[in-house]
Amino acid sequence: GLPSGGNFRPDIRDLMVNIIKFLSNNAAPLTINIYPFLSLNADPHFPKEYAFFNGNAAPVIDGSISYTNVLDANFDTLVSALEKNGFSNMPIIIGEVGWPTDGDPSANKANAQRFNQGLVERINRRQGTPKRPVPVDTYIFAIIDEDAKSIQPGSFERHWGVFNNDGTIKYSLNMGKGRSLVPAKGVRYLPKQWCVMSPQASLSDPNLPNSVAYACDHADCTSLTYGSSCSQLDAKSNVSYAFNAYFQTMNQSSSACKFSNLATVTTVDPSPPNQGNTRDGCRFAIMIDTSKRRRLARPPRTSSASPRIAHISCCHGITLLLALFVLILKY
Repeated sequence: GLPSGGNFRPDIRDLMVNIIKFLSNNAAPLTINIYPFLSLNADPHFPKEYAFFNGNAAPVIDGSISYTNVLDANFDTLVSALEKNGFSNMPIIIGEVGWPTDGDPSANKANAQRFNQGLVERINRRQGTPKRPVPVDTYIFAIIDEDAKSIQPGSFERHWGVFNNDGTIKYSLNMGKGRSLVPAKGVRYLPKQWCVMSPQASLSDPNLPNSVAYACDHADCTSLTYGSSCSQLDAKSNVSYAFNAYFQTMNQSSSACKFSNLATVTTVDPSPPNQGNTRDGCRFAIMIDTSKRRRLARPPRTSSASPRIAHISCCHGITLLLALFVLILKY
């Protein structure tokens, strides 16, 4: 259908109206999540370019309005639903919007940079949607990846971060007015050592399947899935990636690199050459050293009272706080 035909599902319409009425009576906004990536991921026939703000897909014509991207269309579908149910002036906040960088063929750093850069530029231009021209508060999801998040929707669920888990930048973003992302400073790592499959071990060893399954049950192996950054590894490197993921998750404990004598510790980085693609190369990570807590300096207070329009939101239940990375674009 078209955005102008938007309405709440009949089976939950009464519930939705009651929720929105409660919000309206208390001068609270309705917060929604919009994920063009999920629209693309769910439908093999979805026009890929329509997911981006600078795409070349044919516009969708809805009366006198021309929609050139799915975010505008999704947002205005909600606006139409609110209008039909008597809430034409209901304020809306986009609580989550972003693009993952791994775990799916369309989830890569190039697409994530293209989408989020286009989103930031829209915000800097104070551009809204056809039915709501005034821009709304928008939260980019997310600061960093979540290596324990459920992957039931897909392996990409653990890779929405703009930053890696250690605070390094995945891709550059021009935030406008000469501002850009900056990496975390003073991050300390565990020793440069990795757990890999022993050269003496055999791929036919009967203990190997259960060992790999155990490692990936307790650590994040989603970068090995189809179309992901490490999906082109050979069999032994696949095993090594799984072993190392578990080894690093266990803070490089010596007992975490046993796996029935199938594994060994090496000081040679097993990450494969990026073969010219430095942005989406497979990386055998090293764990951050979290043994000592350091006090973070309080960020300086701002004298500006202007409203915020774009933010990078943190993750659900994340264990690593990167409060210094909350980037704010102001009117």
